[in-house]
Amino acid sequence: MLRNLATSLINSRDERIVTTLPKAKELRPFVERAITLSRHAASLEGDASEARALHLRRQAAAFFHAGNFRRAAATRRGQTPPPRTAGVAAVHRLFDELGERFKDRPGGYTRIIKMGRRAGDGAELAIIELVDNLRETEAREAARKRTKGSTKKKAAEAKTTEAAAEKKEESGSEE
Repeated sequence: MLRNLATSLINSRDERIVTTLPKAKELRPFVERAITLSRHAASLEGDASEARALHLRRQAAAFFHAGNFRRAAATRRGQTPPPRTAGVAAVHRLFDELGERFKDRPGGYTRIIKMGRRAGDGAELAIIELVDNLRETEAREAARKRTKGSTKKKAAEAKTTEAAAEKKEESGSEE
């Protein structure tokens, strides 16, 4: 169950899933260990880094389903091979994208948000999501643009009010 939840969380487009609170609390350390392995692989440098990165990738693959078992034996000449499973895709995404994104972050890659109780059985629901996801960064950039725009507007308004005040003073002194 944890493998399926972890695969769903890593592969989800929004980088978040809705599940029950106890499942989310169990899933957090499971996913964070896998992300830590990918983070270590992303920060490797040196001669033996390729072998160490492969070892870390194989350790992380143990957190997900192995893939298409006997994939080569199942294909015959002229047939297309079956697509890779979600577990293999999760490992690729984990090491290609998430390892680089969390390279400088020492921990705390997930967040759990409580949602309330489910109507059918009263189970407490929660959202578990990866931090610094695309939606968050876009919201942060939009807020930054809004604040920059508002400060520019305020500065422009201040200049116009200053210019208007100067004109009044000049016209008042001429009279």
